[in-house]
Amino acid sequence: MNYNITLYMKITILGGGITGLTAAYYLSKNGHEVTVFEKEKILGGLASGFKSKDWNWYLERAYHHLFASDSDILNFAREIGFNKIFFQSPTTSSLFEYNKKFQIHALDTPIDLLKFPYLNIFDKLRAGMIIVFLKLSPYLPLYNKVTSEEFLKKTMGKNVWNVMWRQLFRGKFGDYAGIILSVFIWARINKRTKNLGYVAGGFQELVSFLDKTLENLNVKVLKGYQVEEIKARGEKILINGTAFDKVISTLPTPVMTKLTTNIFSENYLSKFKKLKYLHAMTVILETKEPILNKTYWLNICTEKIPFMILAQHTNFVDKKNYGGKNIAYLGWYLKGDSPLLKMTDNEVLSLVLPAIKKITNHQPPVTNHFIFRVPWAQPIFDKDFVKNMPTFKTPNKNFYVANLDMTYPYDRGTNYAVKLGRDVSKFIR
Repeated sequence: MNYNITLYMKITILGGGITGLTAAYYLSKNGHEVTVFEKEKILGGLASGFKSKDWNWYLERAYHHLFASDSDILNFAREIGFNKIFFQSPTTSSLFEYNKKFQIHALDTPIDLLKFPYLNIFDKLRAGMIIVFLKLSPYLPLYNKVTSEEFLKKTMGKNVWNVMWRQLFRGKFGDYAGIILSVFIWARINKRTKNLGYVAGGFQELVSFLDKTLENLNVKVLKGYQVEEIKARGEKILINGTAFDKVISTLPTPVMTKLTTNIFSENYLSKFKKLKYLHAMTVILETKEPILNKTYWLNICTEKIPFMILAQHTNFVDKKNYGGKNIAYLGWYLKGDSPLLKMTDNEVLSLVLPAIKKITNHQPPVTNHFIFRVPWAQPIFDKDFVKNMPTFKTPNKNFYVANLDMTYPYDRGTNYAVKLGRDVSKFIR
């Protein structure tokens, strides 16, 4: 007879974000002794939240929402008994500059596209057909062979590219915009839904619930723990001198690369040095009056505005949860050597506040602000990335990788963080 036997193992997970916590849940359910090491004093990674005075809900450092198609995290929430996820259909729009004037247009529906004033009817119909194709299309090898710019110019036309897409790619990827593979635009259109989800209380509520669930499963979660050294000794992996049977790293690839020089060859690690990343900056503004009256998500399609998106969070989530204050995110991606990352808070505000006034013709007084800078937030999905991205298995059979680079071809998000955590746990038997 064949028996499926799971052997007890001592496993550590590096990183207490959603991926690490999910992996810890499944491995502990399989009977393993699991320890999670997290260098920060709070869990959750980018999904972790903070509170300001008079706020009842947590707020994430970077804008978060779910799509109705995010089945991995929705199913996981049901499995662990978490029932605080809700969905709404907020307004999303784009800002364009035409005749030296800024105008906001919704592009959520086919009717919105038909009403869009900056394209002729032929361009609109052509763009609409390709959007439908991408929405229905399965993943195709073609998407890894041509760039988004090449694909969109050939299918939708150069005029549609210049009007609708060019600045969106420049805003998100900067100098790398021209080398982003078309798999990126396929994934963005394929997975997006009008209904958007959020967690009552903020995503920190999900993180805290999962932390408590792991405590009940006897998982050791060590916060404020810095991993200094990783070594191999026989069949064991040593983390700061403590031996484990298996290790899962959910750390960013550049961090993992620096920590594993003792267990991996230079040849293996060198491929990760070919990967390119952008850092993220988010500015959170608390104002008495909303910056945007109805729109939740505003794409910036003009280079005259120095940020990529303006998200009026309290047009999605009721402002009563934040002491009646209006909350807005400004966000963009930057190269690691960008002067913006070195600016003081006041210098950043001096840059963005006049830009807001250009968009809305008014600037509500800012009662509070928060600025966050996040390294390695956006991998560059080019041909080098496809050839060199990490995989679950490594040359050391006891060391696994499951980080957000591996959400490819999809953009990073909590849904795929859950999927990664669940999938990597299946490798350990």
